[in-house]
Amino acid sequence: MKTSRSRFLDVRGLRYHLREWGEEGRPVLFLLHGWMDVSASFQFVVDALEQDWHVIAPDWRGFGLSQWCGDAYWFPDYFADLDSILDQLLPTGAATLIGHSMGGNVALMYAGIRPARVDRVVLLDAFGLTDRSSEEAPGRYEKWLHDLRVPAQFRPYDDYAALAARLRRDNPRLDAGRAGWLARHLGEDDGTGAVRLAGDPAHRRINPVLYRRAEAEACWRRVAAPVLWVEPEDQSLRQHIGVDDDTYAGAKACLRNVRVEWVADSGHNVHHDQPQRVAGIIEAFLQSVTG
Repeated sequence: MKTSRSRFLDVRGLRYHLREWGEEGRPVLFLLHGWMDVSASFQFVVDALEQDWHVIAPDWRGFGLSQWCGDAYWFPDYFADLDSILDQLLPTGAATLIGHSMGGNVALMYAGIRPARVDRVVLLDAFGLTDRSSEEAPGRYEKWLHDLRVPAQFRPYDDYAALAARLRRDNPRLDAGRAGWLARHLGEDDGTGAVRLAGDPAHRRINPVLYRRAEAEACWRRVAAPVLWVEPEDQSLRQHIGVDDDTYAGAKACLRNVRVEWVADSGHNVHHDQPQRVAGIIEAFLQSVTG
């Protein structure tokens, strides 16, 4: 495995953890992880990259080794956190953003919010959410208020092997070696000898703010950067959360310059299932749009 190192950065008053691979001075790639994930999740793709890159991957606020921030997390904070990270680590020029799932949604919306700051975008199975009706608002607010009265917590696992087994149940394509390695980064000692997920349990609370897909699409239409959309063969997660084929096609139609690549024998965690294929697709795209 390629060796990573940790850096801690003050990001809008929070102590942020960033994982880095490669030497400073090389072309920079920013890798953005998904919900309930951590920066180390990209290790297998980084191992498969053939060129010399300086890879920087933050743990989002309240995930991994980054600081928690209270009892609520709001999606726009990810845009502001990314903006701060870029200001500190790439103060001039435009960034290459590679995001999985939630991280891909952050990357693509940010590319429309600040188009001059983004040079290229790679999405790893990032498809947004289904639009929500305003009629849901009272019930969601009520449930959120109820949830705030109860301490949020993750379920415990007996040990890291038990967490690795759960990862393999969630993703049968994940081999035992990778599952065991990921468990050591996705989990942490809970203080009682058991293991829990590394991050703030408050992430599990319902978000009272309804998702407005039209707002996301308005951002996507402003994206000037070339976009690589990497899709897994298994589309079951997208379908499960209600993003149908027409909605998905409409998202791609928002983009001026988009290339789609499919990855066989992979599911939502395409970067775990087929890291060599994903790394090859990414590097071929980056080479083709350089300059």
